[in-house]
Amino acid sequence: MLHTIIEKNSYHDSIVLMLLTNHLKEIAGVNNVQVMMGTPANKDIFKTGGLATPELDQATPNDMVVVVDVDDEALIDQVVAESKNYLEEQSQAKEDEGTTERVRTWDKALEVGKDAPLALISIPGVYAAPEIERALDAGKHVFCFSDNVSIEDEARLKKLAHEKGLLLMGPDCGTGVANGIPLAFANRTRRGEIGIVGASGTGIQEVATTIHKLGGGVTNAIGTGGRDLKAAVDGTTLKDGVALLDQDPSVKVIVVISKPPAKEVRDSVMDLLRAAHKPVVVVFMGERPDHHEEGLYQAYTLEETAHLAVDLLNGQQPTVVAEELPVPDVKLAEGQKNIKAYYSGGTLAYEAATMINDTVGLNAESGVDGAILNQDGYEALDLGDDVYTQGRPHPMIDATVRKQMMTDAGQDPETAVILIDDVLGYGTHDDMAGELAPTIKKVIADAKAQGRELPVVATIVGTDLDIQDYAGQKKTLEEAGAVVCQSNAQAVKVALALIGHPVEEVVKDVEPKKATNVTMPEVPESLRNLLTVDRFVNIGVESFAKAIDENGGRAVQFDWQPIAGGNVELQRALAFLNKVSLETEV
Repeated sequence: MLHTIIEKNSYHDSIVLMLLTNHLKEIAGVNNVQVMMGTPANKDIFKTGGLATPELDQATPNDMVVVVDVDDEALIDQVVAESKNYLEEQSQAKEDEGTTERVRTWDKALEVGKDAPLALISIPGVYAAPEIERALDAGKHVFCFSDNVSIEDEARLKKLAHEKGLLLMGPDCGTGVANGIPLAFANRTRRGEIGIVGASGTGIQEVATTIHKLGGGVTNAIGTGGRDLKAAVDGTTLKDGVALLDQDPSVKVIVVISKPPAKEVRDSVMDLLRAAHKPVVVVFMGERPDHHEEGLYQAYTLEETAHLAVDLLNGQQPTVVAEELPVPDVKLAEGQKNIKAYYSGGTLAYEAATMINDTVGLNAESGVDGAILNQDGYEALDLGDDVYTQGRPHPMIDATVRKQMMTDAGQDPETAVILIDDVLGYGTHDDMAGELAPTIKKVIADAKAQGRELPVVATIVGTDLDIQDYAGQKKTLEEAGAVVCQSNAQAVKVALALIGHPVEEVVKDVEPKKATNVTMPEVPESLRNLLTVDRFVNIGVESFAKAIDENGGRAVQFDWQPIAGGNVELQRALAFLNKVSLETEV
């Protein structure tokens, strides 16, 4: 039986409510539960999740909504009490830390954060575009974690940022590093002379952490969001980011990372990279380059990208990395032929899909709805895609969906290898290896009981500086029976070797750099101040402010809530009137 609890005017960020949902699911007798704010989009998620009730219509975007499915109505009081206690504990923890200055209005945020060049925005995507514009109008760079912003708004706002001499990172920007300070879902890495700009999720994390393992460091990693190199957006953030790093005296090597780009944007980006005054390493996921150009080196995998960057930083000519892969001694049964890859990061899934597709010769087109590869029994899924996260926590936080998929794959007699990632860093699960370990053991044991061996191959995206303890995560996965590799590319190579399709390394010659008519543009001083940022205004998810404070920065926490009862059109009208009023005053 479904019951609805509405807490009026009780706004909480999405990550807190995701974690509360997980907490309530642990109560014995709770069949299903979901906690979200009462936005129109969230009401649709309640409906698609089988949790629709007539009472939902009464909730506003400022109201916290709990819909719970229980057989025993006596549990409702326990759910209410547990919710209240959990949120009070979260609030008390914030007060106990007491290091972050808190504000509740834009005017106060701009007053207290007047010296902060960068605003982090992590609010429901339906409300993000006006807030991005407001921050840009206030002269602030923007790092936008929020997703579900229209591509039309993204293109318009990035053009506005460029015209103002500012940078808009995102929307849907999952990670970044600014002046050595990790932003959003980011790892702790040492500072260094390699600068990164690119698709802003696990791609940046994989390259930055591999650079760290190789002894290098990253001081600035500029995220673009996943759609920046689409034709409608024209690579605005990536191009401005490359120009900024090219003129940053502390950067010796530039790295560019991109999901498959629009051809015309790719060509314009390559022309710009040829105008760089520093060595550049570029990786376009989905491409397998067969040569380098002098000063412009093209990688196939994220691991190769990191190796090339560190070699160039150390003054060495790029070479093919000689690897001894940890391929286990496994005898697959007849019929075991497929690789199932379940990732919490989209760029890692793209990398796996590309390598499997190229090596096995599937000739597969890119999939849809999170399935980057889904052909002939082979799968490479991005479980962070919207199709898997609607109404659920991100897979970096909650392993429920992935564990079920692993279990199902283990029951398929054609499954030969299961690939998984464990992404460490801020915002992610405190012990993802511990969450996955029982399922790894079960998958291996069930296959053995059916007369099959089924290797689980894992990669850990992280460093020895991350709060989750890299060595401890590796030990937990290995004790569960997983083969743990140094990189995602290495893990995919191990999986392919196990099914009899080893990856052949391509030796690339260095050809003369192609001519370009493009000149690297001068960046304005307003853009340069991003390189030395240590003050931030954090609008939304509070854990992002905590990460900043712990790493030498200072964040003003703006406890944002939707105005105008959550009516988006009315909010846009008010924002327009406010903007006109300010311009009139000036």
